[in-house]
Amino acid sequence: MEYRLTDFLPTTKKELELRGWDYVDVILFSADAYVDHPSFGAAVIGRTLEAAGFRVAIVPQPDWHGDYRDFKKLGRPRLFFGVAPGCMDSMVNKYTAARRLRSEDAYSPDGRHDMRPEYPTIVYSKILKELYPDVPVVLGGIEASLRRVTHYDYWSDELKKCLLCYSPADMITYGMGEKVNIELARRLAAGESIRDIRDLPQTVYLSRKEDIIGGITDRDIVLHSHEECLKNKKAQAENFKNVEEQSNMMHAQRLLQGVDGRYVVVNPPYPPMTTEELDASFDLPYTRQPHPKYKGKRIPAYDMIKFSVNIHRGCFGGCAFCTISAHQGKFITCRSKESILREVKQIIEMPDFKGNLSDLGGPSANMYGMSGRNKNACEKCRRPSCVHPQICPNLNTDHSKLLDIYRSVDALPGIKHSYIGSGVRYDLLLHRSKDEASNKAAMEYTRELICHHVSGRLKVAPEHTSDRVLYLMRKPSFSLFYEFKRIFDRINREEGLRQQIIPYFISSHPGCQEEDMAELAVITKGLDFQLEQVQDFTPTPMTNATETWYTGYDPYTLEPVFSAKTPKEKLAQRQFFFWYKPEERRGIEQSLRRIGRPDLIAKLYSGMPNTHYNNKPTSGRDFRNEPKAGGGKPKSYNPNFKNENNRTKHNSEKSTEEKRGRNRRH
Repeated sequence: MEYRLTDFLPTTKKELELRGWDYVDVILFSADAYVDHPSFGAAVIGRTLEAAGFRVAIVPQPDWHGDYRDFKKLGRPRLFFGVAPGCMDSMVNKYTAARRLRSEDAYSPDGRHDMRPEYPTIVYSKILKELYPDVPVVLGGIEASLRRVTHYDYWSDELKKCLLCYSPADMITYGMGEKVNIELARRLAAGESIRDIRDLPQTVYLSRKEDIIGGITDRDIVLHSHEECLKNKKAQAENFKNVEEQSNMMHAQRLLQGVDGRYVVVNPPYPPMTTEELDASFDLPYTRQPHPKYKGKRIPAYDMIKFSVNIHRGCFGGCAFCTISAHQGKFITCRSKESILREVKQIIEMPDFKGNLSDLGGPSANMYGMSGRNKNACEKCRRPSCVHPQICPNLNTDHSKLLDIYRSVDALPGIKHSYIGSGVRYDLLLHRSKDEASNKAAMEYTRELICHHVSGRLKVAPEHTSDRVLYLMRKPSFSLFYEFKRIFDRINREEGLRQQIIPYFISSHPGCQEEDMAELAVITKGLDFQLEQVQDFTPTPMTNATETWYTGYDPYTLEPVFSAKTPKEKLAQRQFFFWYKPEERRGIEQSLRRIGRPDLIAKLYSGMPNTHYNNKPTSGRDFRNEPKAGGGKPKSYNPNFKNENNRTKHNSEKSTEEKRGRNRRH
């Protein structure tokens, strides 16, 4: 289908004239390229406001240098400026965990990395207030959401105040912004001043103590002040526990935090959207295409999601390093089957669609249709995760609805395959509840997934092999990965398939020691993996892992936790991912001797030529690979490592055909 310029939200004065508009209600400034797709936040908010009857324009990636012409070209909006800095946190988008500039910005045309400033929320809002001091400026998106109270900023290596203390903006709207932005626009259109809108859910503002609506009451949670957090890291850790709990509650409390003689006021969020409301958001008239201004240019993030469909919102995994629950919450809202099928049919009509959906998933691949059986219990629950430390007995883990979605999509004419690109929670697949029908559906789903929805490689995220580290990550024991891999291999064998599991792992997570990474190398070698899907832990605002990393304390127990912080410490952990690379061997052997684990050298390198030593031993024995005299085998606290010999035996019993199809990354 060919789209006209007027099928997109306007981005220039000319496009306003094509619509016959002489004013705009809301102008959104985005640090991402404008892709009119439900996976791009600025498009979602723009289309949502448009559907509510407001005139909306988008200025994508404005030039913040020089005369600010991009900030002036559309003039003054009738209601407010919205600053939507991007789908990713701007600093994660620009920098690696080593604080090096990334080679590509996935949300910019042709991957250019000079199209957005650092902290665009602050940069854009300062320019807008300089040009239009009387027009309200409202902040939204990931960057503002995750900086709504005192937070640790990894890139400046300091504890920072609420983002409003650095930006002249009037308000933050946090989380998924459809409801709050519609209500804000309606109240401003009715004549209210933004300075008087202080009771709107899911907003953050600065206030003098005497101006706080209703005063400070027993129902409010008063956090430690910013100044106190600067003096006492335990105070910051305690704050985070309250913030995370309230982000994941059905009926949250108001949060207050003192800073610079004022208070940051965080109003409770709206309840989770209903299926009908979520359908309405996804059914808006998106073109699903980049704006025509990008013709002939590649936008990497769009290429990834072009033929994918998001089927639900929210995630109850609560992983310690993940920001999803802080932004979307833990309660799952599902789209209806009818809405999902409508979007799939729209994709089928795209001229370059070849019949293969790249993903039919969401924040997690297999949480669709899942919720608590007893809703009253959910309304009182404070747990940030429904699956950690154990799967909640109240959680309905039935995969039947998801199976129905898969099969209904696959039955559509024009669909050859619907692949699952989102990460699969194998702990949900392996969970055995008291409901036998649910258990049967999980087994049926597992076979359906492996046989029909894997494009040769299935992504899963065990993240580590040490149960102690996994507990701090809020991830299941690695023993479950072994169990899932056995099932995966068996089904592949039964069906005559040769597919791979692609596991994701993280180094330098709080609680992780070098020895844990060394054992990870041995364990994954025993599974015949050569890891490439790996990352070094990057502290990002408002995650449990980041607060642990910065403060040195677990926010929920206030017990001390070690973290690798210096570049040298982080590199020492990361190197173990790549034990199979000849250039890493010398450093790994040196590290293993330094930490008292020379016994692992033989486990990693037995039978492998050492190309990095010029002087070969004169005798038949290579003493470099042996434990020091009297040392014996050091004790490991990782139960998965203790059982490694048994698993090696299990692997050696495999048939020749299986060995040829092992999960090796090349």
